[in-house]
Amino acid sequence: MSYQRYDYDVIANWIEPGERVLDLGCGDGSLLRHLSTVRQVRGYGVENDPERIVACARNGINVIQIDMEQGLAGFDDGFFDHVIMSLSLQAMRNTQGILAEMLRVGREAVVSFPNFAYWRHRQAILNGRMPVSKNLPYQWYDTPNVRFFTIADFDALCEQEGIVIHERLAFDEDKVIVDEPNFLASVALYRLGRAEG
Repeated sequence: MSYQRYDYDVIANWIEPGERVLDLGCGDGSLLRHLSTVRQVRGYGVENDPERIVACARNGINVIQIDMEQGLAGFDDGFFDHVIMSLSLQAMRNTQGILAEMLRVGREAVVSFPNFAYWRHRQAILNGRMPVSKNLPYQWYDTPNVRFFTIADFDALCEQEGIVIHERLAFDEDKVIVDEPNFLASVALYRLGRAEG
């Protein structure tokens, strides 16, 4: 089982059949296509890259071109059951703003991101180089990543912003990491909600 397939299956398990789903930074639409197949979701993608928008159209995905840094003003409060941002949060400048917008337009938010505290990344830095891996495939000079954060950092941000963590799953390849995820997990996946009140 590949990493990407594992990510998709975890997300699919958190979504009920027929839900309305918004996928932010949807790439070529493959996650939405998977969710449509296994959960019959009514999905929309948001993407800013013209080539990826064309790829979505070829894959039969409804896609809207939006600069997410400006927010999600075109969407009504609570319109979606789930808003997903898979492996894109680290490329957002307005991290707090996009998380707030995800939880404004969706009942729950699902985010995944590479964990920069992963032991192999730490080893690369100890060896004097920025980490490059399957989950961080770019060199330091061409990376789209603008935020470098860890599982512990994200937990602290959720607490600070009053975001409820319904579930967190940390993994390395297709193996779930339970003990010391901030050190041993390469990727984290979260199911988030708004605090009641």
